[in-house]
Amino acid sequence: MKKVLVVDDDFSISSAILYALEREGFTVETAGDGEEALEKAAIFKPHVMILDIMMPKLNGYDVYRKLSQKNPPGVLLLTAKNDIVDKVLGLELGADDYMTKPFDIREVLARVKALYRRKRLSDSCYHELGGNNNEAVIEIGGLLIVLYSRTVRMEDEELELTPKEFDLLVQLASNPEQVYSRKQLLNLLWDTDYNGGNRTVDIHVQRLRKKLGKWQKIIQTVNGIGYKIKVPPT
Repeated sequence: MKKVLVVDDDFSISSAILYALEREGFTVETAGDGEEALEKAAIFKPHVMILDIMMPKLNGYDVYRKLSQKNPPGVLLLTAKNDIVDKVLGLELGADDYMTKPFDIREVLARVKALYRRKRLSDSCYHELGGNNNEAVIEIGGLLIVLYSRTVRMEDEELELTPKEFDLLVQLASNPEQVYSRKQLLNLLWDTDYNGGNRTVDIHVQRLRKKLGKWQKIIQTVNGIGYKIKVPPT
């Protein structure tokens, strides 16, 4: 069952999206405010959430912050604003994608399908690894990355990473010393049609480095190309 939760206080918008998604075989629930969104997300457990930013009770940013990080949905943020500050804030929080109103419903469908594909692929890969924890761990320097539980420990502290920050770290750490261009990372971790641009990658790297603290230098910038993980000497 492909599940999507549509959160928007404009009934005409949520109804149009619901109708379009159901025609594509998705099971859809809707919510009209932030509090209802969190209640339904906890019960419905959607694979993808379409989340309006400007809503009563709790705005979209607050809803996103309060979502469970253990098995979060892919999140597509919606807003009537076309301000770069709003876009950057959403991406910094770890949202997967971003659209401004008015939008073409066909583009919404394409982005939801892409988020669903990535979510299911991620879930299936980690499930297969779950039976053998020895195969589900990456160790670099003082970092312990546990793939199945999607957790990262730095010495005795568990880091609070967004889903996208975790995916970025795993991608780099799975192939240490390999240089990834920004375009490669966009294609691997976001959808190939995602138009957030190279700045999206840079923002997530900056936030990830900050959370890694004294280990932030293992993520190295390769000038003019992108990023790589540098394995520290033992």
